[in-house]
Amino acid sequence: MKQPYDHSFHAFIQGIILVGFAMLMLHLILTGNIVYYIAPMMMPFIYFALVVFFLLGIIQVFRSTTKTDHDHHECACEHDHHIKGPSWVKTIIYSIFILPIVLGFALPDRSLDSSVAANRGIQLGGGGNASSSATDNSINETDQNNNGSTSRAEAFLEDPEGYMENLTTQSGEEEHYQFEDIYDEGWFDDYYAELYEELMNNTVIEVTEDNYLDVMTVLDLYLDDFIGKEMEIVGFAYRETDFHSNQIVAARFAMTCCTADASVYGTMIESEESNRFDEDTWIYARGTIKKDHYNDQPIPVLVDAHIQEVEEPDSPYVYPSF
Repeated sequence: MKQPYDHSFHAFIQGIILVGFAMLMLHLILTGNIVYYIAPMMMPFIYFALVVFFLLGIIQVFRSTTKTDHDHHECACEHDHHIKGPSWVKTIIYSIFILPIVLGFALPDRSLDSSVAANRGIQLGGGGNASSSATDNSINETDQNNNGSTSRAEAFLEDPEGYMENLTTQSGEEEHYQFEDIYDEGWFDDYYAELYEELMNNTVIEVTEDNYLDVMTVLDLYLDDFIGKEMEIVGFAYRETDFHSNQIVAARFAMTCCTADASVYGTMIESEESNRFDEDTWIYARGTIKKDHYNDQPIPVLVDAHIQEVEEPDSPYVYPSF
């Protein structure tokens, strides 16, 4: 015999799920761990979602306590809002929503680390030189796929479909936001020219969470002028597989919106102290800027650097200042 649809029970479960998501967001806000997942500029949306989820959840729980007759739950939209299928199907559907809430409370929160950096590829300096090995591999693969030893016209004639598919892929990649996209903006030169003058007047260049990306960009633009100046920086330790034993990177993840768009930037350090630090250890380094090359791209390198372990900053990520 087919069981009647229990509107009150389903309204109660749906209400609990909504309240659960609201409580998870509140938990992350109160503990401060929301910084691991969301950029500060997105917090107004989080506050809005928290309030809306909580109110809708309370409404659903309140509806579950009302009369359970069929007509009371009709919304007159001429659609059936019942969850179709047997009980085990309904259980799976609700589990899809309940599981993230349980895991969100049960699992420890942690920032992105070197394992993620290895997969995404690190950009040494401000990224304007595209010095990461991952980026270089991608460029090389694209060049080989598109051109090889032939011109673009020849590549199209040889394989029209494959050529157009590669163009579509490249077009899709270019739509992603990159800090380098602003290089052609009119205000770009003035802003970084002023910061260049400010940094040149400092005895020591202090790279902070607030100016991290700006300083890296200025170093990319005016690297030759900063050779010989001292700089201090904080980041987590990271190494590429082809690094020498005295080389290490002080890296930071830069986030615009959330962890999905996070990119990792780093400054190479050369010091005899480098091999004392494991990956993901937070380090402070102070050294002298030198111009060197990595994967045939010019990069700033801190040489004769002093390195020491420090506590992880309250905000492990850095954010654009514009």
